[in-house]
Amino acid sequence: MNEYKDLKSNKEPVVYVIQELPGTSIGRPKFNIMGALKYGKLKVLLKENTQIILSPGPVIFELRRLLKDYTSKDYLLLSGDPAVIGLACSIVSDINNGRFNLLKWDRQEKLYYPLEINLF
Repeated sequence: MNEYKDLKSNKEPVVYVIQELPGTSIGRPKFNIMGALKYGKLKVLLKENTQIILSPGPVIFELRRLLKDYTSKDYLLLSGDPAVIGLACSIVSDINNGRFNLLKWDRQEKLYYPLEINLF
């Protein structure tokens, strides 16, 4: 088991993009997020139109599955429905003992700043 943990800790950092950007489905994303590549490879979790309507259960199940390999080296790029963003932050916090990283966009400087969150 320790060998697996060592392999997992040496993986390339991942930037988890919570939802596809608006316009992705028609081939014209509204924003350019390529600046986030500086922090790791991009992995989009959910489709642009994913919403929590009556029950959050299916979205929670899917996010848990997609974020199961989250580590302290990875980042969340907060995009999409605020309810889904809240769920993703809660899930990675649960996975990583209250600690997670996110990328904050600075409109003036036009770049991402990493933020380390520790709830404890």
